[in-house]
Amino acid sequence: MSRSTKLFETYKLGPITLANRFVMAPLTRNRAVPGTFVPGALAADYYSQRASAGLLITEASQVSQQGQGYQDTPGIYSKEQVAGWRKVTDKVHERGGKIFIQLWHVGRISHVDLQANGAAPVAPSAIRAKGKTFVNGGFADVSEPRALELSEIPGIIDDFKRATKNALEAGFDGVEIHGANGYLLEQFAKDGTNKRTDAYGGSIENRARLMLEVSKAVVAEAGADRTGIRISPVTPANDISDSNPQALYDHIVDGLSALKLVYLHVVEGATGGPRDVAPFDYASLRKRFSGAYVANNGYDFDLASKVLDANAADLIAFGKPFISNPDLVERLKQGAALNDWDKNTFYGGGAKGYTDYPSLAAEPAE
Repeated sequence: MSRSTKLFETYKLGPITLANRFVMAPLTRNRAVPGTFVPGALAADYYSQRASAGLLITEASQVSQQGQGYQDTPGIYSKEQVAGWRKVTDKVHERGGKIFIQLWHVGRISHVDLQANGAAPVAPSAIRAKGKTFVNGGFADVSEPRALELSEIPGIIDDFKRATKNALEAGFDGVEIHGANGYLLEQFAKDGTNKRTDAYGGSIENRARLMLEVSKAVVAEAGADRTGIRISPVTPANDISDSNPQALYDHIVDGLSALKLVYLHVVEGATGGPRDVAPFDYASLRKRFSGAYVANNGYDFDLASKVLDANAADLIAFGKPFISNPDLVERLKQGAALNDWDKNTFYGGGAKGYTDYPSLAAEPAE
């Protein structure tokens, strides 16, 4: 049984054509090689199994050691990491897939044990987040951060620029800037975490500055048509908040649209939680942005189809369903049952709960 919906239509995203409007959302899996943070041996299998999605976005990958906040997440700052990612992109491309890497700096959501010489994590202001990170095989409170000096900010921008150059060298079709979920760029943008009094604090324009400067630097390296960004206007993730998110994000999206980014990936509501956590007009962002709008958070087949039909989004990003259903596209096309995911194997470990979820073709006939 085939179901009619825009979900299965091709979509032209800048210079590439996506086979359908499914996006595999970035999903942290904590399976990189400890110490070198090179993508693990199974990463190429994991992503290529899911290559039938129109676009794959990798797990968040730190742009520097300072940008790491959790155990065994992959980086994109060393030659070894570039070589490791190359195996992933080659295998995805062999299967006809398209893949972007998500570029990450966690800011204050880190732990001294992950930082060089046990240094404090960095943030716009020295305010500790209420929350945990995963380190040394278990959950621990995040460490007290220090405020970045004004003189250090160009170095952060350079880290994103270098990571972009590395990503292209590794064969990625493009990059997604991580501007969401309470990490560094969002920490600067939102007034709950940014108490600075210099050019990067105070007004909406000043707080939005770092996200837009990073975007401009990435675009200069990759081209606007290979650069996307992810934002989460009202998520409370990682103890983040803003007093006026609509005005803030209307301004940010105007700036991103002026840079001609190829897509805007929006976590609608609370990351991995209720979509209606706070009032917000996402249509305002859609209207302001010239590129593709990627909608995310709690989408199923019916909501995805409805939103595409209403022209309220161009692409739909699915997260957890892709963990347990490598062939999610085919299953939804046929109206087949979905595999349930196992939360216990989301973070860390090996093949179990990573590359061993069955696809329809691999299941015995009834």
